[in-house]
Amino acid sequence: MPIFPPPGAVTVCEINRDLVVAEALSDDRAKDAYGDVLGMVFSPMPFQPYTLPPIRDPPAAEQPESTENVPTASVTSTISEFFKRMIFPPLNPNQLQEFDIQKISWNPHKHCLAFVSGKNQVIVHDFEDSDAKEPFILTSDQQTNVKAVEWRPNSGKMIAVACKGGICLWSASYPGDVPFMKAGVTPYSFSAFPRSSGGRWILVDVLRDSSAEQVTALCWKPDGRYLASASCNSPSFTIWDVSQGLGTPIRRGLSNISLLRWSPSGDYLLAAKFDGTFHFWETNTWTSEPWSSSNGYVSGANWDPEGRVALVSFSNSTTLGSILFSSKPPSIDAHLLPVELPEISSLIVSRGIEKLAWDASGERLALSFKDGNEMYHGLVAVYDVRRSPLVSVSLVGFIRGPGEGAKPLAFAFHNKFKQGPLLSVCWSSGWCCTYPLILRSH
Repeated sequence: MPIFPPPGAVTVCEINRDLVVAEALSDDRAKDAYGDVLGMVFSPMPFQPYTLPPIRDPPAAEQPESTENVPTASVTSTISEFFKRMIFPPLNPNQLQEFDIQKISWNPHKHCLAFVSGKNQVIVHDFEDSDAKEPFILTSDQQTNVKAVEWRPNSGKMIAVACKGGICLWSASYPGDVPFMKAGVTPYSFSAFPRSSGGRWILVDVLRDSSAEQVTALCWKPDGRYLASASCNSPSFTIWDVSQGLGTPIRRGLSNISLLRWSPSGDYLLAAKFDGTFHFWETNTWTSEPWSSSNGYVSGANWDPEGRVALVSFSNSTTLGSILFSSKPPSIDAHLLPVELPEISSLIVSRGIEKLAWDASGERLALSFKDGNEMYHGLVAVYDVRRSPLVSVSLVGFIRGPGEGAKPLAFAFHNKFKQGPLLSVCWSSGWCCTYPLILRSH
């Protein structure tokens, strides 16, 4: 039977399909439940949640589809403000709160978590640094209206932050290893990182394009060379060559972008739009294959560890889509198969899936849902996943956050945690909690 946390309780962890609960947040309870197994405890972190304001900037103008192997900068045409608003109406602010923004990200090489902690700031906390009693805060006058954050792969020392008008790139600086800072960027650092080394964080670059749109989606290519970004008020996305500071807008279709997801191999990029269409781009030739949905827009998406299957959720459906690529790159031939979630429609009576995360081992899936019965309101559902030969799921139970009426604002898995899936959730009650999901296979 799926584990249901009683009202007033909080979830601590999972032990082989058993979700452990406690009466309140407590490091002692976490230590008893999993501390001896993992050798550490992930203490909850307080932050100041905020309500997302509406974004009403007009979207960018029409761009031709790029077919270059490596994107290069291009000049956009301009059209009248009235004409742009007729064709590309501003996003409903309620949608901005519903779709899956990357507000939380784990360092790919250590137990260090970054998450959006306020309108203009990001918190970075290193669980391995026993001396770091307080988290570090990334804030700058050039970083306003923060919407997303993601660590750079194969680096572990750089964080990209999506904000108003561009992307702030922060880098950890150590004695004898000072990062290059772009001319014209006002340096800003905060405290030591880690304290014992005398290091600090520095704002080394701000990537801006001519549109000055609010950036709401970020996704690094797995090798860390290119960064994809998009605005929920624009129908194009941009591929940034970070070392050169150059961005190329790429576009297909008229609707605005909701999310971007690069495959683990870097061969494919999923770009989803608010009109229910989504495109799989093959990133060597930059050709794409369009798909469409009659069940709303893609509200969440993740890839399996091999990058051969994309799992997507839709805003007006309780059924997931498993998109299986039948051939190796550069082929973009794929098949869509349904993945049923009967409990979401029958037990919870939800209208659709809000957010989705799939851990890098492919064994656990976490998702949040719209509305539903009051008993299940604000919970995160955890599923066991099987992938042989096709994707199938079974409900393990639900995670309840701290505070009355708490809702999940964002969640993500640590992709390199060796002891099993590790899920972090930012709750509307102002706590960021981390949940080890300990399995026998690990």
